[in-house]
Amino acid sequence: MTIMPLSPSLSIRSSLCPNLSTITATVRSLSASLPPTIMAEYIDANSQNAPQTLANYPKPISPPLPAISKHIEQSRAMSASSRSSLFSLCRSDILFEDQWMMAVNKPQGVYCETILSSVSRMLDNSDGHDSCRSLHLANRLDRDTSGVMVITKSHKVAAKLMKAFSSRMVTKTYIALCIGPAPKWEKITIKSGHGRSKFGAWRVYAASDVGQPLPNAPPVKDMETSFEVLSVNGLGNFKELTEQTEKPENNNVMIVVEERSVVDSNADQDEILVRAFPRSGRTHQIRLHCQYLGMSIRGDVKYEGVHEWKGNIYDGHELHAESLSFEHPVTGVTVTFRAPLPSWAVPAMQPSAQ
Repeated sequence: MTIMPLSPSLSIRSSLCPNLSTITATVRSLSASLPPTIMAEYIDANSQNAPQTLANYPKPISPPLPAISKHIEQSRAMSASSRSSLFSLCRSDILFEDQWMMAVNKPQGVYCETILSSVSRMLDNSDGHDSCRSLHLANRLDRDTSGVMVITKSHKVAAKLMKAFSSRMVTKTYIALCIGPAPKWEKITIKSGHGRSKFGAWRVYAASDVGQPLPNAPPVKDMETSFEVLSVNGLGNFKELTEQTEKPENNNVMIVVEERSVVDSNADQDEILVRAFPRSGRTHQIRLHCQYLGMSIRGDVKYEGVHEWKGNIYDGHELHAESLSFEHPVTGVTVTFRAPLPSWAVPAMQPSAQ
């Protein structure tokens, strides 16, 4: 049954509708069974008895997706599908392998499922038995994110690693090339909320909104990332990953997000190479936090990153999963897997010609 709202200009004469109170009670009963999003525009959100509606759900702090991103993302997805259909993993892409799992260096512009299929074919060719039923993705990377992926070879190992990731026992580092005003900080930690907006896009929410429900989506979850600047316009000291840099303890700046960020649109735009340390594992976490800090990742059109820069067109965002470190699910020994830096990161460590 579809219930149409009553127009304020519509008057119901008592001679035509002698039992108005009965009809009103019936409408209220039926509307109570409808989803809040349907009744939102007909209910006074300021009423003490008003249910949770769009008017009083948490509001996202980061901006909506730019209009240009839809067309570009569709084009990139089509290109990635064509590329993935022809992709085959090389032995040189394997960073580590034992009888329980394998770490590989995923290239940009290839889907995770393609990597899994390619590993299955590679193992079938090498040992002659069907291994695809026991292969699992321990972690996932976005289509255009390159770097370390771990693939397990048994259900038991997969379950243990899944638990390690969900309980935040895995240390991760990423490298990103951002465009924006050079930050005044060298290290920073940002804490915020994370969730889907009413249109289904991932957005930054206030830290105080964590735990609050969202319309037709899971509640707002916590999200925390630490960053350190490695270079600005090629100037700086690129720090090799060590046990000390894997766990930055002394950050100069802490941001707890409660309101929209203010970015000077007229400020100079610099090339900023950063290392990111995600403490949680939310979808698009680093990309969202870079956007909030006013230095979106180059090529990340979904989160306000430039599509064209200095005459070049970028077909994907420049984010690289540099390392993963965790306790081996079988031996108990701490293992660390590191992927070589991508080609776009090397020029970012050289002073640019002015």
